[in-house]
Amino acid sequence: MLILDVYDIKTIVQKTGFKDFFLELIDILENYYKNWDNFDKMPRIATYFPYGVLELMPTSDEEFYAYKYVTGHPRNPNFNKTTVMATGQLSEIKTGEPLLISEMTLLTALRTGATSAMAAKYLARKNSHILCLIGTGAQSEFQTLAFDTLFNIKEIRYFDIDSKAMDKYQKNIKKYGFNLSQCKNAKEAVRGADIVTTITADKKNQTILTSDMIEEGMFINGVGGDCPGKTEMSKDVVEMSSVFVEYLPQTKIEGEIQQVSDDFPTTELHEVIRGLKEGRKSDEEVTLFDSVGFAIEDFSVLKLVYELAKKYNIGKELDLIPIMKDPKDLFVSFED
Repeated sequence: MLILDVYDIKTIVQKTGFKDFFLELIDILENYYKNWDNFDKMPRIATYFPYGVLELMPTSDEEFYAYKYVTGHPRNPNFNKTTVMATGQLSEIKTGEPLLISEMTLLTALRTGATSAMAAKYLARKNSHILCLIGTGAQSEFQTLAFDTLFNIKEIRYFDIDSKAMDKYQKNIKKYGFNLSQCKNAKEAVRGADIVTTITADKKNQTILTSDMIEEGMFINGVGGDCPGKTEMSKDVVEMSSVFVEYLPQTKIEGEIQQVSDDFPTTELHEVIRGLKEGRKSDEEVTLFDSVGFAIEDFSVLKLVYELAKKYNIGKELDLIPIMKDPKDLFVSFED
């Protein structure tokens, strides 16, 4: 079985290059979304605690089974730990053999950025070049570089209630040549933006975006609302937008649409990618991708890094499954 640690993922991305990695990941994501009906799907299995949430996210197609174990603990930075921590596994369906165990904290940030960019390809205006970020925590740089892969991002307007997070973001992203505008509040950051990404960590109902802040033609990428009772925008922002989701049974529980009635009109993103329904209909339309993260995205990134690790000969092969001369004689493993 192949094991990929944090250093291995870093090496894979560096060898590939951020842009080419995102392009490959977006391509594989689109391919699997086009084959949506071939996947076994279910809402993630979540266990909630006062400190945060622990989740399992499984899915499979005809060849592979994958799952991610992921945590979300907003207070973790106080203990010098990341808010999100994750590991994942990829297995072969035919035999059930585990092929890969990987870190997925970095991979979650990469796949979330790639999914956001993929959604924007269908839901944002084609000439979008001003990006707004509300929340400049651990995933903000990944979101930025993913969007820049498909759009000519010239200006980035950003705000976080934590000034140190904004300073961190500026330090990390300034070398990429964007025009950076650190803003005093969310309203200032949103003004004039083509793409607005909300990506905060606090697990509670918030109103980061209100309807008076929304301008004609915006694409809103709502990423931070991802569990029951956690939202980032007012109900009227949802109601004034054309709303697109990953997997409706899960988003109803965890997304911005938990604020509205069950019959509120939404479109699953795969329907747009497959050409079954329209995405953005006009340059004036306000579109909202109510993103909570879905297992097919983890499946996609696990499959990609498995292929790249084999290509570059990266990772460690460990015997986590007994190798037996006689597959019916497990006990001999203790005697040889």
